[in-house]
Amino acid sequence: MEVPAVNLKAIVLVHWLLTTWGCLKFSDSYTWGNFTVLAVGVWAIAQRDSVDAIIMFLIGLLITILLDIINISLFYSSLSDLDRFSSGMAIFSLLLKPLSCLFVYQMYRERGGEYVVNLGFLSVGQDRSSYQSIDQHDAPCPYPDLDSKRAPHPF
Repeated sequence: MEVPAVNLKAIVLVHWLLTTWGCLKFSDSYTWGNFTVLAVGVWAIAQRDSVDAIIMFLIGLLITILLDIINISLFYSSLSDLDRFSSGMAIFSLLLKPLSCLFVYQMYRERGGEYVVNLGFLSVGQDRSSYQSIDQHDAPCPYPDLDSKRAPHPF
């Protein structure tokens, strides 16, 4: 199944809007965590070829999924309409984050990132041992048939 291409700017914009509305209700930890990750997302937009920026944005999104669950579970209360709206936007942002992680991971792969985990006994990733680098060529023999042919006699 092919993952559709989604613009990184759209992902950051949607999460910025939902986070802004979610900040109306929740504590400073929700605000700092999400806006810090969105700042890394802006860095990933600014440096289009940086694998580090996009992987840090992906890891930040994954961490904020856990932090958002903790913040929403600790501070959720529906006292007023504003609290319900803010909580709804924070929950909607939380529900969109796994989908955003999928799209950001696809962008990470497009930028040349490779998921490799090596724990010594367990290795996850692509096996590239059978590939030959294009930078290192074996010098071909300029005259491969010389050994099999006899040199002509000069007389």
